[in-house]
Amino acid sequence: MEEEAQAKVDIWKYVFGFTEMAVLKCAIELGIADVLESQDGRPVTLAELSSALSCSPPILYRVMRFLIHRKIFKEISFNQESTGYVQSPLSRLLMKKGDNSMAAFVLLESSPVMLAPWHGLSARALATGASAFVAAHGEDVWCYAAANPAHSKLIDDAMACHARVAMSAIMENYVDVFKGIGCLVDVGGGDGTTLGILVNKCPWIRGINFDLPHVVSTAQNWDGVEHIGGNMFEKIPKADAAFLMWVLHD
Repeated sequence: MEEEAQAKVDIWKYVFGFTEMAVLKCAIELGIADVLESQDGRPVTLAELSSALSCSPPILYRVMRFLIHRKIFKEISFNQESTGYVQSPLSRLLMKKGDNSMAAFVLLESSPVMLAPWHGLSARALATGASAFVAAHGEDVWCYAAANPAHSKLIDDAMACHARVAMSAIMENYVDVFKGIGCLVDVGGGDGTTLGILVNKCPWIRGINFDLPHVVSTAQNWDGVEHIGGNMFEKIPKADAAFLMWVLHD
């Protein structure tokens, strides 16, 4: 009886399981964390926040209440009468810019393009052959990105934020691994963020950022890094060593 009663409660988190990602995406797109960060720790009232974001106060209040309940932002009392919002370690990861930001990854994975394959998961379980992404969009994720620059940028930005977080840990703990390497090719290096960070820390390395032509065509410039386009299944540039750090999508 207790299990059945608990099941009737638990089912609701699956009914509305999508809401956490949706509200998190909303917070990123509105720039809530960025506004709070700009106040250097000073609590921001609902009126101030809604004014800065040009949002409806009642709707914003409901969004903030949802996020505070999940400990993404904090609400504190001040001046004995007022309450305001401040950042938390988690909300700082939602800032649009910053070395530790994961906002771009949330925006990628919450996009309609990336969610569509999940809606067809049961069909894929009953079938064989094409991947879930191909089944949803008619082509693989890389071909889709090549034909859709906006989605390609979502991927590049997400991979760059992952690279900043991962490379920070690698450079802090394993920089000795790269000693003695004169030329390093990053296979699937996206916009070059990984090599840019690595070469800055290890200036003796000449970096080659290798990715699909449509990816490197919009890559930013990094000192000591050369961008080369191509297909890794056909050939990769010659170097002393290859570096691979991927987050794969089916």
